[in-house]
Amino acid sequence: MNADKVLKGMLLTEKANKQSAELGQYTFEVARGSNKHAIAEAVEATFKVTVRRVNTQNYRGKNKKSRTGMPSTTADYKKAIVTLKAGDKIELV
Repeated sequence: MNADKVLKGMLLTEKANKQSAELGQYTFEVARGSNKHAIAEAVEATFKVTVRRVNTQNYRGKNKKSRTGMPSTTADYKKAIVTLKAGDKIELV
């Protein structure tokens, strides 16, 4: 898979910002069919860093109701927490 198809975007939350500052871990939303090796290669190719570990989590969409009362769900997604080599950083613009 191409790096642009594997990585959908970076998740910027309070917890993710703390992990990136203190532990060198960055959180990405990734394609649901991607594996850890593909995620690591995509991050290394895109940001020119060395990846030490990749942890993934699958999230199921939440149940919702529309304003007319019809049931629906939000989209499922996959999250990856990437740990970088000590000293490497991903600069956010």
